[in-house]
Amino acid sequence: MGLFDSILSALTGKSNSADANPLGAALASLLEKNGGIQGLMAKFSQGGLGDVFSSWVGLGENKSISPDQINSLLGSDQIGSIAKSLGVDPSLASGFLADHLPKIVDKLTPSGQVEAGSDHSQGLAALLPSLLASLGGSESGKA
Repeated sequence: MGLFDSILSALTGKSNSADANPLGAALASLLEKNGGIQGLMAKFSQGGLGDVFSSWVGLGENKSISPDQINSLLGSDQIGSIAKSLGVDPSLASGFLADHLPKIVDKLTPSGQVEAGSDHSQGLAALLPSLLASLGGSESGKA
């Protein structure tokens, strides 16, 4: 029905084993291809949205980002790759990232700063169950 329902059904339909979680793989790939949290921060700064990314890292309120801004910063190739791995349309993948990337970055930087050389794969793996639960639960009125 909605964005989250589409992604959740794609995930549950494809994920037959614990090692085949397409959401975890897509997010890990996003971080890896962009040089981790530090690389994403640099990409956002170069794209004129460094203040938005910094709000996600910092301890205050997270600033929002639009799906179009996500698509512009990451590029259609990366968005297309994420969409393909999730089995959804690229516009759904951009929308998902716009809604959830701020929360993901926020959770992966609990001290309010990006730590150079940090491996966020364990933090990402720990974050996935709550992210999946939020996708399956209430959508808090957002479509």
